[in-house]
Amino acid sequence: MFNQQTTDSQNQQGFGPGHHRCGGPFRKFANKFGGKSPWDNVFNGSFGNRKAVNIEEKESSFIISLYAAGLVKSNFKISFTGDVLNIAYAAPKEDTANQSTYTYQEHEPGSFERSFQLNGKVLTENISAAYTDGVLIITLPKNPETNKPGQEINVN
Repeated sequence: MFNQQTTDSQNQQGFGPGHHRCGGPFRKFANKFGGKSPWDNVFNGSFGNRKAVNIEEKESSFIISLYAAGLVKSNFKISFTGDVLNIAYAAPKEDTANQSTYTYQEHEPGSFERSFQLNGKVLTENISAAYTDGVLIITLPKNPETNKPGQEINVN
């Protein structure tokens, strides 16, 4: 199965001029490219709000485990279009009066989206999902007609 990932626009902005280790030295270079450094996607977009995923293959199904602690179950949207499974999370808008001022922050429960190309290997009408203990588990039953074991060919 193929995996793609995108994040919301706030995660695509980069570190900014104040960050000395990654973003700062690249700001002058970035101004030539509309203010975005080619490093923005490396340092921020790819890692900024990326949710870790494990894909396990069992005898009768694929299991996607998306690690997303501290999120609200009702804000997940799982959809299937064409042959692509899309997992999206829309972070709730916070009241600016109730926002915390962090001294240091590594986790931000922002919006994200992950997509998986299923290649006709899944019975889409039987997909199920559950969110427990910070892990979104999506069970994708295998399509027996497209998941035949490989055939070995002898070399003469």
